[in-house]
Amino acid sequence: MREQELIVYGNFDDDGILRDMVWLMEHYADDYYNQEDKAALLYDCMHRLLELSGRFGFYGNLWHCYLANLLVNNENSYSVACEGRGDAGGTIREAVLYDFEIFKAFYAYDFTALAKALQVRGFSLLLNYQTGERRAGGYNVRIRDRICQLASDFAQARTAEEMRERMAGFYKEYGVGKLGLHKAFRVSHTQSGLEIRPIRNIAHVRLDDLVGYEIPKKKLIENTEAFVEGRRANNCLLFGDAGTGKSSSIKAIANAYYDRGLRIIEVYKHQLQYLHDIIAQIKDRNYKFIIYMDDLSFEDFETEYKYLKAVIEGGLEKKPENILIYATSNRRHLVRERFSDKEDRDDDLHTNDTVQEKLSLVSRFGVTIFFGAPDKKQFQNIVRVLAERSGVVMPQEELLLEANRWELSHGGLSGRCAQQFIDYLLGKA
Repeated sequence: MREQELIVYGNFDDDGILRDMVWLMEHYADDYYNQEDKAALLYDCMHRLLELSGRFGFYGNLWHCYLANLLVNNENSYSVACEGRGDAGGTIREAVLYDFEIFKAFYAYDFTALAKALQVRGFSLLLNYQTGERRAGGYNVRIRDRICQLASDFAQARTAEEMRERMAGFYKEYGVGKLGLHKAFRVSHTQSGLEIRPIRNIAHVRLDDLVGYEIPKKKLIENTEAFVEGRRANNCLLFGDAGTGKSSSIKAIANAYYDRGLRIIEVYKHQLQYLHDIIAQIKDRNYKFIIYMDDLSFEDFETEYKYLKAVIEGGLEKKPENILIYATSNRRHLVRERFSDKEDRDDDLHTNDTVQEKLSLVSRFGVTIFFGAPDKKQFQNIVRVLAERSGVVMPQEELLLEANRWELSHGGLSGRCAQQFIDYLLGKA
């Protein structure tokens, strides 16, 4: 089946289903190999295809979905050139045709004779598989459905050129690989080095879900809009009281702008020393990346903030135009300050230098947005709106009275406290 002749799509990061299935296609009628061993290998491939369906929610022809999943995740010179832009030109466009001719043969293969020769029952179930659950598992539902549709389109394609055009359209609309098919990521350390891994279950928060805070939301949207559209934008610091929606706003931004090529990478404070390695992995991709740091603050003895300063505006290497840094914090100035920093009695000979060192980090965020705790009236309005959205049925006077009692013993006036109160009512009901 010529899988060794793949030029552009030569390296697949999978569990070997393609290799084993192609081997069976070529040798199922060969008497040299043991018949029971070949049957056992086919059963094992069937098991792995079913596991794939369970993990990602694929349905229809699982063999075709598996092949489509390989193609949408294969990061190569052609797929990366197509992401966000469409069909790439040049020689690579012609070279990839050889690969799609091979994949067209994979899609057109009839397994009837193979399954009959090996006396394997149930293989036909995988060719029209219906899943009882509509959840997508490893992908969001929209991406999962699009991959299943792509598999069906490939099966009906008349030529390799048609397959290439459909594949290029997918890359333009959704991207390629983990960076294209997922909206949010975190950083992990493995034996092979630093790895950016997708967060497969991000809360589906919208900016409209955040009641109030219209001015802060407007500033955040304007800056993000400029960034996504390729105009000048600033690094952004969201600061203020706890529970006021800073982190929720970032999640909402990730959801709102994913379709326009925005991706969010969450980085923890202890990982700031690896920022250069993270940037090196994403700077040449055709997406916009926000490196997100939640609840960022430093004690005066912590020095990790120096790595962040260097990346934002301090190093010799220019920060790539497709990367911004968004952070949330309860502290306006991020680094803890003491009165002793400004007193002449301190042992520091140059107290002003100490103060400037601690203030220099926040000054490198071009946009700072304040999220303040709501007053009593605003808090009650948040409660009313959330109760209405959640379908809580209760006389308004009783609702607000209970909310006031709740906030007195649960952290005070904040949007988070209001949401927790509504969750309590829903659970109680």
